Amino acid sequence: MRPYPDVTTAGVPSWPGWRGRPGEWSTVVCLLGAAEGGRGGVLLIEGAEGMGKTRLLRRAADLAEHAGLGVIQGEADELGQLTPLAPLTSALGESAGTLLADRSGRPEIVDLRSLLIDAVRVRLEDRLGAGPLLVTLDDLQWADPTTCLALRSLIPDLVSYPLVWMLARTGRDSARDRLFDTLERDGATRITLEELDEGAVAEIAADVLGAGAAPGVLAVASAARGNPFRLVELLQEIDSEGLVKIVDGWARLDIARLPQVRAIARRRLEHLSSPAQRLLQVAAVLGRAFPVDDLAEMLGELPSRLLPQLKEASAAGIIVSAGDTLVFRHELLRRAVAETLDTPVRLALHRQAGEMLLNRGGSAVPAATHLMHSARSDSPATLIALDRAADEVLRSAPQTAADLAVRALELTAPTAPGRHARMAAAVEALTSAGRLGEAAELARSALGHAPPGEAGRLHGALAAMLLLSGRPTEAVKEATCVLAGPDLTGEARGVVELAWFEGLIAMYDFGAGRRRAEEIVAAPGEHCDASVVGALMLLMCVAWSEGRIADGLAHIRRAVRIAGHGPVGAPHRTPPRLLLAGCLTAVRELEEAETLIQAVEDEVEAFGHTTHAARPSLTRARVRLAAGALDDAAAEAEAGLAIADEFGGCNYYMLWGLTALIVVALRHGDMELAARYARRHQAERKDFDVMWGAWSVALVGEAEGDLEQAGETLGYGYGDPGVRCWVLATEPILAAWMTRIALADGRRTRAERVVETAELLAVNNREFPVLAAAAAHARGLLGRDAASLAEAEAGFADPWAAASAAEDLGVLVAETDDDRQAAVEILDRALDGYRRIGARRDAARVRARLRALGVRRRHWSTTQRPATGWAALTATEQKVALLVAQGLTNRQVATRMFISPHTIKFHLSKIFAKLHIASRTELAHLVAERSVLAREN
Repeated sequence: MRPYPDVTTAGVPSWPGWRGRPGEWSTVVCLLGAAEGGRGGVLLIEGAEGMGKTRLLRRAADLAEHAGLGVIQGEADELGQLTPLAPLTSALGESAGTLLADRSGRPEIVDLRSLLIDAVRVRLEDRLGAGPLLVTLDDLQWADPTTCLALRSLIPDLVSYPLVWMLARTGRDSARDRLFDTLERDGATRITLEELDEGAVAEIAADVLGAGAAPGVLAVASAARGNPFRLVELLQEIDSEGLVKIVDGWARLDIARLPQVRAIARRRLEHLSSPAQRLLQVAAVLGRAFPVDDLAEMLGELPSRLLPQLKEASAAGIIVSAGDTLVFRHELLRRAVAETLDTPVRLALHRQAGEMLLNRGGSAVPAATHLMHSARSDSPATLIALDRAADEVLRSAPQTAADLAVRALELTAPTAPGRHARMAAAVEALTSAGRLGEAAELARSALGHAPPGEAGRLHGALAAMLLLSGRPTEAVKEATCVLAGPDLTGEARGVVELAWFEGLIAMYDFGAGRRRAEEIVAAPGEHCDASVVGALMLLMCVAWSEGRIADGLAHIRRAVRIAGHGPVGAPHRTPPRLLLAGCLTAVRELEEAETLIQAVEDEVEAFGHTTHAARPSLTRARVRLAAGALDDAAAEAEAGLAIADEFGGCNYYMLWGLTALIVVALRHGDMELAARYARRHQAERKDFDVMWGAWSVALVGEAEGDLEQAGETLGYGYGDPGVRCWVLATEPILAAWMTRIALADGRRTRAERVVETAELLAVNNREFPVLAAAAAHARGLLGRDAASLAEAEAGFADPWAAASAAEDLGVLVAETDDDRQAAVEILDRALDGYRRIGARRDAARVRARLRALGVRRRHWSTTQRPATGWAALTATEQKVALLVAQGLTNRQVATRMFISPHTIKFHLSKIFAKLHIASRTELAHLVAERSVLAREN
C-alpha cells in the first residue's frame, strides 16, 4: 500500500483551518489507506456551520485523487430537498430519468425507490470495478428521504468493496439522526467538529497571516468563537484592510475591531454597486448554486448584460464558478446576503422564482421548492404546482410527495372545490410513504364530508392501509362497511374485496367469507378479477382446513392464473403466487415453489413493488428450512426482515421469516437467540391469529422445559378440528411434535386427536407422500410402533424430519428390544442426519442417548464443519465466495444463484466472519492461494 503524506507536515500549512484538527485528519488518512488496501469504511462528520466539514471533504478528495482512488463528490441543497436522490444522482452526473432509462415512464411501476437505489448501486459497482473509490456527500441535513433510504441500503450492501463513504451534515434532524445512528451502530466512525481551542486558533492565524499572532490579533480572532470558516474570513478581512502589520516576526493589530462574518458580508455588499447588490440578493433566493439564465430571467435582463455585476461579485469573493453554474463560496455567505432582504420581499422573490420555473413546463419539483417557501392559500398557481410536484415524485420519493400533498391540503380552504381531491391525494401519498397512522387519520376525517360516491373509495383506501400496517381486524371492519353499501363498483370494489379476503385469511376467519367467496367463484363473469382472486385464496384456506389439499391447490393455482393474465393490478398478483409457494412448500414440492418465488422476486424488482419487496426472501426461508438448509434459511429470513425494515411492512409474511429464524436458532442450539426471535414474533403478531407461526414460539417453550406453556400455545390446534387440520396441512412435521408434547404432558386424548387428523390427511391426500410420513411418525409415537416410525424415516424427504423419525425409532428400539446394536445403528443414522444439516442441538441430544447405551461419539466429526476457516463455509457460502472472488458483483452472483442480492450480502457477512477478512480483495487473494495449493498438491 502506497504511504500517504505525513499529516503533520505535507500540505497542511496551505490549508488554513485544519492545523488544529490532527485527530480528525488522521482518521481520514487511515480510511483512505484502508480503501487502497481493498477495504471500505464510513466516516460521519458533524459540526456547526463553518466548522470545516466541507474543507475536510475537499481535502480528503484531493488526497484520494493523489493516491489514485476514484472520487465521487455530491452535496444536498436547502432548495433541492424535494428532488429524490439528488445528492447521489448529481454526484454520479446522472438524474433519476437517466438512471431508470426506459422504465420510469411505465405506469405499472408503483414505486421507483428500489429501482433508483438499485441503479445507483450498479453505477457504484461499475466504478469500483476500476479500483477503490471515495464518495463524499456534504450538507446531508438537507438530504431528501429517498437519499437517506438509499444510504441505509447501499452502505451495508457495498461494505465488502474498497469503498469509503464520508457523510457530513450540519445541525440535527430526526431523519438524519436515525441514519447516522444506524450507521454508527453498524461500525461507522463518527466525529464531531468542535470549536477550535486557543492553540489551534493561533496556528490558523499564523497560517493566514504568515507570522505568529500577537495578543491583539488573537483577541480579534476570539470573535469567531472557534469556528474555522468565520476565523479565516475574519483574519483575511482584517489583513486585506491593512489592519495587520508584521513586526519582528509577529502579526500585530493596528486597530482592534471585531467584525463578524455576516457583518463582513454586508460590508462586502456595501462596497458593491447597486446593480451587483441586487443581483446577489436575487441569486441568494435561487439557492447556493444557480444558473445564470435563471438569474437573468428573474432580473428581466439578458445574460450578457449581467457580466459586469457578475465580475464584480466574483472579484469580491462572494461567488465562484462551478461547472455550468455559479455558486456562493459558502452557505454562510448566501444566507448573509439573503438576510439583507426584508421577509416580504424574499417571499415575493421565491414566488416569482416558482412561477418562472412552473411556466417553463417540465418538472414541477423545482418550482414547488420555491413555492413551499412562499405558499399562499389564495394562489391557485401555488396549489397546482404542489399538486403536480406531489404526483411527480410519488413513485420515487413518497415521503416528499406526502409532505407536498399535505402542504397543498393545508393551503386549500375548507369549502374549496378541490379540497376532497387533495385529501384523497394526501391519503395516497401518506400510505405510499408508510405514514399509515397519518393516512388513516386523514381518511377518517375525510369520510365525514366526502361527496357522494367517494366515501367508498376512502373506506377502501383505509382498509388497504390498515392491512398493510398489520391490523387485519380493523381492515376487515372498514372493508365490510364499504362493501355493504352501493358506493363502490367495478375494479375499485374488487380491490377492496380482495383486501377483505386477505384480512380474513390473516385472522384465520375463513367462515366469515366462505359464502361470499363461493358466490363469486360460482359466477366469475359477474365479478371483477380481483374479487375472484381473493375468493379463491380464501377457498383454498377453507379446503385445507377441511383436509382437501388437492382442492385447495386447485383453487390457488386458478387464482394465480387469473391474477397473472387478467387486468388485476400488478401488486395484487404477488399474494396469490406466494400463497401458492407456501402451499407447495408444505407438501414438499420445493422446486416449483422456488420457481414461483423467483418469478415474484423478478416482478417486484422490475415494477418497484416495495410493499412486497420482503416477501420473496421470507417465503424462500420456509423453502430452505424444509430442504434442511438451515444457514440458507436464516440468510433468506434475515434478508427479508432487513428489506421490510428498509421499505416498511408488517404482515404475516414477516412471521414466516421469524418462524424460520426461531427454528434455525433452536436446531443450532442457540437458545438465547431463539428466545429473542420468539419475543419479536409475539410483538409483530399484533392481531393476526395465533396460528401464524405460533408453533415456533411453542417450540421455544418446549426447549426451555415448559411443556405446559408449549401445549397451551398450541391449544387451539388440539381443540378445534379445522385449526388442527390447517396446522398439520401447512406444517406436516408438527404432527409428531404435537403428539410428543401431549404425551409428555400426560394428555393422551390430545395426542389421539392429532394422530387421527394426520391419518385423515394422509388417507385423503395420497398424492402427497409427506402427509403419509407425518401420519406414520405421529402414529408410531402414540402406539410405540417401530414399523410406523421406520415408515416415517423412509418416507420423509425433509432431512431433519427423517433424522427425527430415526431418533424416535432408535429410542423405542433401545427401550423395548434387547438388540442394543440395532438401536445404536439407528441412532447413528439420526446423528448423521442432524450433523449433515448442522442441527447441533439435536445432534447433542442423540449423542447423549448413545452415551446412555455405552457408546461415545465425538462432538466433531470429519463431516461436521468447524467454526472458522474455509471448511466452516456452507456449500452455498463456498459458491458465493468463489463467484465473488472471480470479480462478480452481488447482483451478478444473485442472478447466477437465483436468489436476491440482499441474501448474497448476508452470505458475504458470514463468509467474512468465518474467514476473518473484511473485503473482496482479501477474499480473492485467499481463493487464489487455495487454488495454488490445490495445484501443488
